[in-house]
Amino acid sequence: MAETNGDLPVDDAHTNRSHVGEGIADGRNYPGYLLIGLALATLGLTLVALGYGFQGWALIAGAVCAVSLVLGVAAVLLERRRVKRLEGHNLTDQEGH
Repeated sequence: MAETNGDLPVDDAHTNRSHVGEGIADGRNYPGYLLIGLALATLGLTLVALGYGFQGWALIAGAVCAVSLVLGVAAVLLERRRVKRLEGHNLTDQEGH
């Protein structure tokens, strides 16, 4: 049977997890995902700069990589914690399998 979870319908017959598609439906995750993507791109730039011997550019790209990765993961985890708190759960509560 389909129930409602806030303003989103939940189809219990076809899903076994309560947050299927949350990353797509919740637009507040996108800045975190973009920062993680930026971290991956700058990781590649860092490796290329190191390979060609540009230590200055490698240092700059490495710093951008580290900062964007930390901020991106923090943004995604904070949004996940907010969603779980609205449901009355903790971030580390087990769900699904």
